[in-house]
Amino acid sequence: MSSRTEVTTKYAKAYVSAPKKAKGKILDQVVEVTGWSRDNARRRLTQAAARPPGTGRQVATTARRPRGRKYSYDAVKVLQKVWATSGGQCGKYLAVSMPLHLDLLETHGEMAEDSHRYDPQVRQELLAMSPATIDRYLKPAKATDAITGISTTTAGPLLRTSITVRRAGDEVEAEPGFFEGDTVAHCGPTLKGEFAGTLNLTDVHTGWTYTRTIRNNAHTHILTGLKKAVHEIPFAVTGLDFDNGCEFLNHSVIDWAGSQGIYFTRSRPYQKNDQATIESKNGHHVRKYGFYYRYDTEAERRVLNRLWALANDRLNYLTPTIKPTGYGTTKTGRRRRLYDQPRTPLDRLLNWPGFDAATV
Repeated sequence: MSSRTEVTTKYAKAYVSAPKKAKGKILDQVVEVTGWSRDNARRRLTQAAARPPGTGRQVATTARRPRGRKYSYDAVKVLQKVWATSGGQCGKYLAVSMPLHLDLLETHGEMAEDSHRYDPQVRQELLAMSPATIDRYLKPAKATDAITGISTTTAGPLLRTSITVRRAGDEVEAEPGFFEGDTVAHCGPTLKGEFAGTLNLTDVHTGWTYTRTIRNNAHTHILTGLKKAVHEIPFAVTGLDFDNGCEFLNHSVIDWAGSQGIYFTRSRPYQKNDQATIESKNGHHVRKYGFYYRYDTEAERRVLNRLWALANDRLNYLTPTIKPTGYGTTKTGRRRRLYDQPRTPLDRLLNWPGFDAATV
């Protein structure tokens, strides 16, 4: 680009003062050297001649003027607090749940310490922010954790051939009750010794999530976690879909599911998209609140289970999600995914005709 800029600067003054035929020859030379189209070369030469020469791309491009601040500094600071309270929701979801979060924070007096910043005017600014504006203002406040997790899935081939395979792209469930499940290992940087694991279940239709930390991945603890989940989830569990791990594909878990009338399926090996719903929850739910640290004591497991009770309430009652509804085309004819409007799992559950709201 710097070489192209030098060529543009060299021919710019001569181009604007040259007659029409000479301009054509200059354009031919610039196009041959730079590889630009004639229209692009003509525009670059005209722009370079209108300004004094500089270094780099500044000769051929106009410096972008910084965008003026539309919202007040107080609104940005309060936005950061609401974002942290919401669990770090993205702009598309936070714009939908903003009225709910503001009402709850006001009701519980959480805005009292920031009374010098929060007022009716700031509230109106927060409600008027678009999703893109929210993401832009929150960019400096967001941070990522460089630590990564370790997979502990061990294949269980004993019963694999007798279980139905559920693939990505299969027909989407039309009612709540079918859950995808997985475990997340809290092993830290090493797999040595015994460490805790978290059983994570997510309803495919509504996004309702249940999370519980167990001692390890032995089928006894897996079965205990599943029994508690069936008891505490406010609607009937009709199906379970797991990966090919031996903690799920064993006689104890399968026999229990059969006795409860729960349909049992599995994903294909090494196909993460078959369980896209639960895989996303493992990242932005379990890892977000439980991190990548090692937990291997009873006290730590109790703390995590108290945490999951609160985190699940936030996810199920306060966090909107979107669901794919089909495919469409863009203006240029390209195929694109279509999604519904963001709604919380509770709203999706209440909109289901067969659900009794009194059980929540």
